[in-house]
Amino acid sequence: MNVEAWITIGVITLCFLSLVFSRWAADVVLMGGVTLLLVLGILSPEAALSGLANEGMVTVGVLFIVSAGLRETGAINWITDFLLGRPTSTSSAQMRVMAPVAAMSAFLNNTPVVAMLIPAVTDWARKYQLSISKLLMPLSYAAIVGGTCTLIGTSTNLIVNGLLIEESGTEGLAMFEMAWIGVPCTILTFIYVLFASKWLLPERKSAITQFSDVRQYTVEMMVEERSSLEGKSIEEAGLRQLSGLYLIEIDRRGHVIPAVSPRQVLESGDRLVFAGVVDSVVDLQKIRGLKPATNQVFKVNVPRPERNFIEAVISDSNPLVGKSVKEGKFRSRYNAAIIAVSRNGEQLRLKIGDIVLRPGDTLLLEAPSDFIDHHRNSRDFFLVSQLLGSRPPRHNRALISLSILAGMVILVSTGVLSMLKGALLASGLMIITRCLTGNIARRAVDWQVLIVIAASFGLGQALHQTGGADYLANQIVNIAGTGDPIIALSAVYFATALLTAMITNNAAAVLMFPVVLSMASSLGVSYMPFLIVLMIAASTSFATPIGYQTNLMVFGPGGYHFSDFIRMGLPLTVLVGGVCLLIVPLIWPF
Repeated sequence: MNVEAWITIGVITLCFLSLVFSRWAADVVLMGGVTLLLVLGILSPEAALSGLANEGMVTVGVLFIVSAGLRETGAINWITDFLLGRPTSTSSAQMRVMAPVAAMSAFLNNTPVVAMLIPAVTDWARKYQLSISKLLMPLSYAAIVGGTCTLIGTSTNLIVNGLLIEESGTEGLAMFEMAWIGVPCTILTFIYVLFASKWLLPERKSAITQFSDVRQYTVEMMVEERSSLEGKSIEEAGLRQLSGLYLIEIDRRGHVIPAVSPRQVLESGDRLVFAGVVDSVVDLQKIRGLKPATNQVFKVNVPRPERNFIEAVISDSNPLVGKSVKEGKFRSRYNAAIIAVSRNGEQLRLKIGDIVLRPGDTLLLEAPSDFIDHHRNSRDFFLVSQLLGSRPPRHNRALISLSILAGMVILVSTGVLSMLKGALLASGLMIITRCLTGNIARRAVDWQVLIVIAASFGLGQALHQTGGADYLANQIVNIAGTGDPIIALSAVYFATALLTAMITNNAAAVLMFPVVLSMASSLGVSYMPFLIVLMIAASTSFATPIGYQTNLMVFGPGGYHFSDFIRMGLPLTVLVGGVCLLIVPLIWPF
């Protein structure tokens, strides 16, 4: 092996160690590795930047825009209500996430499935006060193993099957033949996650659950006419266990219902009085079927989807101090509607219009974006700040966004369009149909994730071009040169798993394919069990976030560290390998 290959292996090893034992960001570490190989002349500029033009990387970026369209229209709430329901424990929540994801991933590309569910699961976890880090890694793992159950479940299966057809001249594998090993691996993954996640997955919650917020707002919401909430109990409507929010009372046509029971049935026109922290009050505005009880919201002269939620602190020089909100005509004066008021942690039981403003009152406003520019330096307010990512949802376009998503999934899964083309078409339609604006679409892309993917491709290119990948594969396989097919089979699994963790799963499968055929020939046994193990090993990359696309997608939103994947994923990789060694020779004998 040449010097360049050794240098490449050394740089990649250094990157892995940095990711495991330091808190440096993954994009910084991996791009540092690519830069070093580029400066040393091992990588050409074209190879170093090849990941930026990779179809998979671009697809993930475009899918962020599709997900943003679902979020901006409130369609995420529909998905969570339909698929996820109400969990009774963390284990129950994990099964509610994993079961439908694995089933969908067996027939659909798992990338859009995960992209669709990340924001849904995030909102769901906040609503039921669950740790998001306990849910997103299981989501990715379920998508990965679900794809191993059918021939079309992962691109790796299709690639290896195509190579098999080309090599043997046969018809290849049947549609559900992989289910013999895919289903046991899926069941094993479910059991492992349910038991091991209690100790191996970190407990990371949102800021709301970690800190008490001194800004306790009181807010009134009204049940809309003919809404989906009408006729449901408080518990059925999902209004009982709202994180950071408490339902104080219901005002029903002038009659106050205090100490609200979870079995209390909602009626149209009910005014619900909540108290809670700012993020929870903002989330409340996004629930379909509820609207702010103050009519002032609908009199602001800018459409609701173009507004933002803004916090403003009343100064002692504000001309409305000492006047009620209604008397001072706040909405007319500032073109902004007051959603809620916080005053030194007090619960203000008055209607918004009847509250007399005092210096230091913190107002939660629904206002046009230019409110901040106009009043940032105004003497009327001590502080004006926008709540990032907080816009009233475009509920009237929720069905449109869901239809676009369904159309994308159908076109891609039936082979009419590639994943990239389907995602580009869906994202374009989201913007054209005004499910989201161009500005929101630009901000929706998580560039850190895309940089990590692109850098991973660059490192994989270096390992492949210098011969380092061939050397690692052959060295591991040579260790199994005992003549025992089971040992050789285990070597194939772990060699492929190692390569998948360093380069892409498809590249690892293509690289190992001729090695596997050669090994089976030298042992004088059938190559089928080796190819099946190759497909499973390349498709089930649990141990690193860069080993599989869906792992990278949950890496940031879940707040994970690189070491979290190693701690949780490495034992699962070994267990899946053990299941393969037990089952594969029985179904596909040597």
